[in-house]
Amino acid sequence: MSFRSVARRTFASLLNKNYRKYFIGQSVSLAGTWMQATAQSWLVLVLTHSATDIGVVVALQSLPMLLLAPYGGVIADRVDKRKFQIILQLIMAVQAAVMAVLTLTHTVTYLEVSVLAIVLGLNNAFEYPSRQAFMLEMVGPEDLRNAISLNSAMLNAARTLGPALAGVLIATVGEGWCFAINALSFVAVVGSLVTMDVSRLTPSAPAARTKGQLREGVRYVARTPQLAVPLIMMSLVGIFAYEFQVTLPLVASSVFRGGAEVYGALTGSMGLGAVVGGLMVATRGRTGLRPITMTAAAFGVFLVVAAIAPTLGVEYLALAAVGFASVSFQSTGNATMQLIAQPQMRGRVMALWSVAFFGSTPIGGPLIGWITSVGGARVGLAVGAVSCLVAAAIAVGYLYAHRGQPASSG
Repeated sequence: MSFRSVARRTFASLLNKNYRKYFIGQSVSLAGTWMQATAQSWLVLVLTHSATDIGVVVALQSLPMLLLAPYGGVIADRVDKRKFQIILQLIMAVQAAVMAVLTLTHTVTYLEVSVLAIVLGLNNAFEYPSRQAFMLEMVGPEDLRNAISLNSAMLNAARTLGPALAGVLIATVGEGWCFAINALSFVAVVGSLVTMDVSRLTPSAPAARTKGQLREGVRYVARTPQLAVPLIMMSLVGIFAYEFQVTLPLVASSVFRGGAEVYGALTGSMGLGAVVGGLMVATRGRTGLRPITMTAAAFGVFLVVAAIAPTLGVEYLALAAVGFASVSFQSTGNATMQLIAQPQMRGRVMALWSVAFFGSTPIGGPLIGWITSVGGARVGLAVGAVSCLVAAAIAVGYLYAHRGQPASSG
């Protein structure tokens, strides 16, 4: 296979003009988002000197996802997702601007950070399900897996660039500028949504407003094992393994005696590995339970290596591998859920996925924060590793019990 054909296959969804415009806008915005996430965790550490308090803020930001994302999915199935996205992106810009003003004026307190984290979480509870469901309307089913994988690669490229820039800014001019730059970055994504060619979109027919739509979505997933098993896996991994905003500041400061620069580099290393993972899934990725199981197992193994890494150099390499496996797991699961879900249920299905991915943090954030405070950052990473391996074992058990039945793969 020639380089040209590989590149065309890897970046197939970017041939779609609407998606290409959206991809560029999101790239800018997500770099700012990761700058803010990095600065927020470091700001809390500076204000309180407590890993538990970092976990609490992360949990407060994620709690609305746990409580409200299912309703966000119901709304996503009812409304024009593009217009809804524009409104929600503008709200996030305002939240970042307020964080910037408070921090730059040196009046910010832990309470204010916590309240603004809740505001952002409320917005995310409605933004994430609609954004995921909108992807299919932009690119269609043929390019959906590719677009999701490229989105994951882009997000993790932002996770590489954003924390690295944040580390430099925190060390030189302070956390406030990270929030200010994030506020400005929303211009790019809002601009891409406003200028889209709506005639090239293929929106799903809006769901009628009826009673019991949320319960209907839950029952639909429960009776569809190809959706329920990945959702259980993500719930388990989401609680214990994806709490890097809690563990990595302590890995940097307590294990390797570093500052904001080391924290940014650790997060950036994981993001770099995730970019490679996202591109590989975009090129050769498959959907279905077997690929999800393999990536969950790899995620767990690499987290074990990260937990026992003896030097900072080994930690960088281990976290790059963690990023590779984590984005492969998330992208494969995301694409599987969207492709299996019925169109009129997609918003609600992806809302439940968002609850498992992000909404589990109100449980996992404080729990991993407490585990890390008591046992150390290495123990926090090790607990995440165990959760991934248990999730893989659950899927293996299901596959073994249903061996011989057709697998869902793409």
